[in-house]
Amino acid sequence: MDTANQLASVGTFQVLKLPLGFIRVLEWLFAIFAFATCGGYSGQLRVSVDCMEKASSDLNIGIDFGYPFRLHQVSFEAPMCEAMRTERVFLTGDYSSSAEFFVTIAVFSFLYSLVASVVYVFFLNKYRENSQRPLIDFVVTVVFSFMWLVSSSAWAKALSDVKVATDPDEVQLLIPACKDPTNKCCSLHGPRWSGLNTSVVFGFLNFVLWAGNIWFVFKETSWHKGGSRLAGSAPDKQAGTFDQQPYNQGGFNQSGSYNTQGSFDQPSEYSQVGGPTSYSNQM
Repeated sequence: MDTANQLASVGTFQVLKLPLGFIRVLEWLFAIFAFATCGGYSGQLRVSVDCMEKASSDLNIGIDFGYPFRLHQVSFEAPMCEAMRTERVFLTGDYSSSAEFFVTIAVFSFLYSLVASVVYVFFLNKYRENSQRPLIDFVVTVVFSFMWLVSSSAWAKALSDVKVATDPDEVQLLIPACKDPTNKCCSLHGPRWSGLNTSVVFGFLNFVLWAGNIWFVFKETSWHKGGSRLAGSAPDKQAGTFDQQPYNQGGFNQSGSYNTQGSFDQPSEYSQVGGPTSYSNQM
């Protein structure tokens, strides 16, 4: 308990209120939902085969399947409608690569979000002291956002193919006895897809979270801080260029006369060269 109390006192839980820490917690939770809804799925469909010979009929054939959706390995016993014999029928398709890729990205993003949240809470100062750590965090965030987009798109396409391959009407076409028009085959119920549909939604939500968090992680890097310093120093340089000696073409002396470069000596009385100097002389 003492260790836990010390960690709680040292931890800066205020970072969880900031977008940097809060989004990491959301990424951690949404990653759990993504791999839980996909990796924990199991479904069942049921079909019936009503043979012309009623004794050979099987009106309740259950077919179970689930993650990782290697449907070509899923089999069931179907009546041949001949002498009480049955045969093993396999579903078609292997969609394990897309499903496992999606779950792998979800698990790794869950682990990284958990580690990053712990670092933000208990080691935020050390995280910011070393310029390499925010850069690594930024690169990993970009990579995970891209991988979430790719894996979610691949899994969405694979899920649509799984729905087609496990459609009871399509499964009936795999049963040889159903190809005989004298026998009647019908579907009882199909799988429930709400869980897998939710996994696709959580996949794209994770992409939105990771892509949106790129900006907040980028603000912690030296790239953003260096650009902010350059942007802040530019106005200072411009202001410094105006703090020079003021521009003076001329000035006013204390006597009130305006002096420009190169003064002009003008007489106080108006006189013309060679002309009368006064009114009395004219008279």
